[in-house]
Amino acid sequence: MFELVSVLLSTLVVGVFWGPWLALSRSMASFEAAAFLAIAHRMNRNLATPMTVLMPLALASIVPVLFLSYGKQGFYLALVALALLVVALLVTVAVEVPIVKQIATWTVGTLPDDWQRLRDRWVSFHIVRVVAGIAGLAFLVAAAIF
Repeated sequence: MFELVSVLLSTLVVGVFWGPWLALSRSMASFEAAAFLAIAHRMNRNLATPMTVLMPLALASIVPVLFLSYGKQGFYLALVALALLVVALLVTVAVEVPIVKQIATWTVGTLPDDWQRLRDRWVSFHIVRVVAGIAGLAFLVAAAIF
């Protein structure tokens, strides 16, 4: 049961990472400033609150899995999963959220000169977050199977 809950919650988190990358982040550099700001502002409004709850819940849900699998084959897989998902959380909190908070204050008329550099930095770190999240989810599913 704990494995199912942790896989479900982690899948929701990783889906939020993967979906925007697949749909938008890969082409962020092609958007005019106004389109970029509209997308970034909307994504921030739609995702900030749910992810503030969902991400910690997903990480916390792995702790019982670790306790129940201690001494078994799946323990180390779940531990690696947790570590990778913590990397995704750290990237989010340390790099991406501060950039998004800056972007949230921008308008087309107040764009800083280096707005494209900040946008590209966000996209680069988002790739790290997507890879860490997908790998973490894969390890978590493997832990549940074994």
